[in-house]
Amino acid sequence: MIPRRVIGIETEYGITCASTTGQEPPRDPEEASQLLFAPVLKASRSTNIFLSNGARLYLDVGSHPEYATAECDRLEDLLANDRAGELHFASLAVRANTVLQREGVAGHIHLFKNNNDAEGHSFGCHENYLVRRRPDYRNRISAMLPFFVTRQILVGAGHIHRGEKGVSYEFSQRASQMWDAISSASTRSRPMINTRDEPHGDAELYRRMHVIVGDSNVAQASTGLKVAVTEALLTLVEEGAILPTLTLADPMAAIRATSLDLSARTPLILESGGTATPLEIQHRYREAVLSHYERKGYMSDLDPLRRYFLHLWGRVLEALESEDISGISSEIDWAAKLTLIRRYQERTGATLEDPRVARLDLAYHDITSKGLRLSMESQGLLRTLVSPQTCDEAMTRPPQTTRAKLRGDFVAKAEAMRQDYMVDWMNLRLLETEGTRSVILADPFAATDERVDELVEKMR
Repeated sequence: MIPRRVIGIETEYGITCASTTGQEPPRDPEEASQLLFAPVLKASRSTNIFLSNGARLYLDVGSHPEYATAECDRLEDLLANDRAGELHFASLAVRANTVLQREGVAGHIHLFKNNNDAEGHSFGCHENYLVRRRPDYRNRISAMLPFFVTRQILVGAGHIHRGEKGVSYEFSQRASQMWDAISSASTRSRPMINTRDEPHGDAELYRRMHVIVGDSNVAQASTGLKVAVTEALLTLVEEGAILPTLTLADPMAAIRATSLDLSARTPLILESGGTATPLEIQHRYREAVLSHYERKGYMSDLDPLRRYFLHLWGRVLEALESEDISGISSEIDWAAKLTLIRRYQERTGATLEDPRVARLDLAYHDITSKGLRLSMESQGLLRTLVSPQTCDEAMTRPPQTTRAKLRGDFVAKAEAMRQDYMVDWMNLRLLETEGTRSVILADPFAATDERVDELVEKMR
């Protein structure tokens, strides 16, 4: 049986209040964020809240709206909960734009699920994987670095890069923003893997692998592939499997070189001498996963989504080898956006430098009503793996197989009963005049707890 693993995604969103008359933005990002969060602040007296679906919604530093999914051990739940975050923010944007319209402000708030703004600032999409605590943790995750450096050829969001040598299309928006391989810092050195030891669970048993290197994904298939292949590789790491020896001489140079070359054939220098291309590196890791899964008998345990993602991993590599991306253009973000841009260029004659292409790029990532995702999904240009109804339900219903169910149900009941409470990832607190009743949830896998039942019963 494949080991269970709790996974979550944190997404920072870009925000702007664009003028509807072509003038300067009527609100700066900070003012737009405050307007966006006004209903949240009014309802909860905070811009940092946990929702009844188990997730966290908050305003991060730098005026970035952020959403952290609930703990999920099923990929269907993760995709639905991640999309629920988009729906929550899109709903808040509708309210904010209604206020602007009522006040006669010629502006419209947009929210972007991307990683760079017009000023060159970068904001992230972070993945969290619960791993078993072991003393050789750092050495083991170091063996995954070549995988993370080259993973962008699978799930990069696509990036129109404007540099001294002109404008080009690249795999990743985050590749050029990475400054370290593994570090306990996050904003200062911006590493690919953050080692700050904050497990949000029993610290004697677990730690949290915090991956910072990934792009924000719009396509559900890209989001799922990003997580599924990483999860599979972590299973190998935890079970002591031998990973390919592909240590890169300079991971920072390699990640930038990989992003620049859409053929995925740029030679990356290995520490042991010689070179390997991103295509070769991904093939080696995929072969290691498949071999280990076959040997352990895991292939028969795979649920349909995980089976699909292992297959998609191979299909993306085949598409890159054949230089024909048509077969993956509805599943992989960089390919979907590149196809969209090329069709627009063929129709209009626009170059990558054209401001209209830049607007098309932004519209791909816009999660408000002005964005392209809904129309692209309805036309089959972006494949959906979880139904819209399931995603709508995930706005209020937490995953049912992890600790998130306990938190979500507690929040829902407290709000329904107008009861004062406080929660975080591990703690539930019921605030009463006679004192505070608390429960610590140290097991991220536990979806039932008699102590929580008693706490909820107390509210009745």
